[in-house]
Amino acid sequence: MRELADRLGVNPNTVAAAYRTLRERGVIETAGRRGSRVRPKPATTAREMIRVEVPPGVRDLSDGNPDPALLPALAGAFAAAAAQGDREPVLYGHTPVDGGLERLARAGLDADGVPDGPVAVTSGALDAVERVLAAHLRPGDAVVVEDPGWGSLLDLIPALGLRTVPVPVDDEGPLPDDVRRALEGGARALTVTDRAQNPTGAALSAARAQALRAVLAEHPETLLIEDDHGHHIVDLPLHPLAGVTHRWAFSRSAAKAYGPDLRLAVLTGDPLTLDRVRGRQRLGPGWVSLTLQRAVARLWADGTVDPATVAARYGERRDALAAALRRHGIEAQGRSGMNLWVPVPDETGVVARLLHAGWAVAPGARFRMHTPPGIRVTVSTLTDAEIEPLAEAITVASGPGQGERRTYA
Repeated sequence: MRELADRLGVNPNTVAAAYRTLRERGVIETAGRRGSRVRPKPATTAREMIRVEVPPGVRDLSDGNPDPALLPALAGAFAAAAAQGDREPVLYGHTPVDGGLERLARAGLDADGVPDGPVAVTSGALDAVERVLAAHLRPGDAVVVEDPGWGSLLDLIPALGLRTVPVPVDDEGPLPDDVRRALEGGARALTVTDRAQNPTGAALSAARAQALRAVLAEHPETLLIEDDHGHHIVDLPLHPLAGVTHRWAFSRSAAKAYGPDLRLAVLTGDPLTLDRVRGRQRLGPGWVSLTLQRAVARLWADGTVDPATVAARYGERRDALAAALRRHGIEAQGRSGMNLWVPVPDETGVVARLLHAGWAVAPGARFRMHTPPGIRVTVSTLTDAEIEPLAEAITVASGPGQGERRTYA
């Protein structure tokens, strides 16, 4: 910066301010003593625009939606919540978290081994992640993300002026050695999907969680953000990482089990993080509708979703398609949730050929950074009769030689 100031004949503080502005706008990224460089991609990548337009008559397996038949009826819960609102109108200054929802959420978190902490309510999981990142990080900071991972999160991080550091994922979650290298390289935050990872279906095993906790113990200043959006659609136990680092947050949303339109997630974490999140929330939306919170609390309390049944239905469809693909020599990835990740040699060609054959799937480019090509297949509404034709179509679309048995890391 001093050299540039001399060449331009300006004060070094002016150059420093210019660098800071470029960094905050996501134009450049700074890596300590290694200097600054122009970002290889724009600040927002608009992954949501990488989608398939599904024409009439084509079976849509690209949208990532739950099975409507497995979602609960909402009318009764909302009627009860509205009636309570009629009796006790919610006005400015009311507590931002419904007591009933908080008690139910805290009991569930306690049962799953999530450390004690304050509770906030946000407008879904992505809203929670954004608020936590903004509470601690500054433009230019690096965030470790799963690769492949949630496309919306991969868009959000650069939109905040932060840098993404991708780490590979297998069936048991992020690979510990890669996470360690990323944190040793200066990354300040780690995001992890505990179960039903999108798009791979990965779920943290006990052994993987123990290994990741050991890595985090070496870097206690890391901001840890966990997303358990698979709550009540997965029958695998939760193995949380929270509590190892000083700053952590754990989000649990209602969208997948109770309906995407229920824009609600329960967030807990260390006191400082939650205080910052709630303080900033007060200056924006103020709170998430108490009527919505009370309706979700009623849905939880009444047991309107049977997690074992939902998990079994998704598991049967996921396992059946994976087995059919395996018979054709294709190894897919999907341990939990409603999606299957299928490695392919050329995802653009495969997506186009499948669309021509009557099947719409999501291109892997929406979810991946450095990992090889793939497609995401949402199995939530697959029928038994569709399993074998779909597996055959994927095999044919993948090109010659795809019937030979292959294994993908």
